[in-house]
Amino acid sequence: MARELQKIIVMGLGYIGLPTASMLATKGHQVLGVDVNAQAVDTINSGRIHIVEPDLDILVKSAVNSGNLKASLTPEEGDTFILAVPTPFKELDGNPKAPDLAYIETATRAIAPYLREDNLVILESTSPVGTTERVQDIIAALRPELAGKIHTAHCPERVLPGQILRELVDNDRIIGGTTKAAVAKAKALYKTFCNGAILETDSRTAEMSKLVENSFRDVNIAFANELSVVCDHLGIN
Repeated sequence: MARELQKIIVMGLGYIGLPTASMLATKGHQVLGVDVNAQAVDTINSGRIHIVEPDLDILVKSAVNSGNLKASLTPEEGDTFILAVPTPFKELDGNPKAPDLAYIETATRAIAPYLREDNLVILESTSPVGTTERVQDIIAALRPELAGKIHTAHCPERVLPGQILRELVDNDRIIGGTTKAAVAKAKALYKTFCNGAILETDSRTAEMSKLVENSFRDVNIAFANELSVVCDHLGIN
């Protein structure tokens, strides 16, 4: 698939959304970043940043000055829509760490009026298995005339704070689509800035892969902490 420049709407301008939006803008795409924080929107439009990340200020200033990056409180029509909003925990039925999908659902509803046939919607937020399909279902319910005509995919972020810009370019990515066409469209977009390998799969596998990766890291950190306690007890430095 040929690489073409697009108009891209990025929902959420935090530690994932803003670097991604800026990276895409520096590659020539027209990018509109959307956030509910009016102060953040004004800061970005002035070529500055509201978060702390090495070298991001340089990238944002360049992207804004080029005219390829703008920030807004509301979305508009585009070719691709990227959801990069938080997925925190909430208490549900006694479970204090149930996934809270309210931000994803709100962002999906916000873009629904602006969607057109053949648009691509990418979920970057770390999400439970089935969330990408949930995004697709919300769109179909709000825009029934577009049912089966919107491409949806999951491409979870895999970056470490402090190294985000480098890892956006160098890290391997996994892209899972609800259809093969969605995977192909998402892959073509990410290849405009990603030098790492891009692994193609379905949306559920991509969602599970990110959850397993996070869990694997957490388990290893916990194991290292336990080893530290044991070594302290045994007088081992």
